[in-house]
Amino acid sequence: MTEKQRPNVDLDVRDIEKLLPHREPLLFVERLTNIVPNESATGYKTVSYNEPYFRGHFPDYPVMPGVLIIEAMAQTAGALVIHSLGLTSGNRRVYFMTIEKARFRKPVRPGDMLRMDVKVLRHRSAVWRFAGQAFIGDVICAEAEFSAMIQEGDDGDSPKGNR
Repeated sequence: MTEKQRPNVDLDVRDIEKLLPHREPLLFVERLTNIVPNESATGYKTVSYNEPYFRGHFPDYPVMPGVLIIEAMAQTAGALVIHSLGLTSGNRRVYFMTIEKARFRKPVRPGDMLRMDVKVLRHRSAVWRFAGQAFIGDVICAEAEFSAMIQEGDDGDSPKGNR
């Protein structure tokens, strides 16, 4: 059975925690669907009023910070890659390398269901490049292209530039 012929698999938050090192309050993807290994996936995040960043951003009109929306897209992409490679988080880390063409179109507010569609643009060795879009319903709220590197090892060193 080829990768594209695999039955559609949905991952819940417990499955995602096996793929990513992130944990609450910095885990921003709770479900992964529409997984096409090495190609694309859709992640979901329920945005709750109790999120810690809403206390300061902004108390009278809470809005999810744009950088956290991009982080949610990146976590969706990271879970896609680790899942596609048949790995677990173990001693692997996924590090941002670039963020480009970031655009923020609509505020994300408490009660929203954030949907992140990510697509692999290319990959060479341990470096992967993605396009991501975040939606509330059918309305785009953010988009970006970003690249990340998968690093193996447990020496605690981060890649050059992320120290």
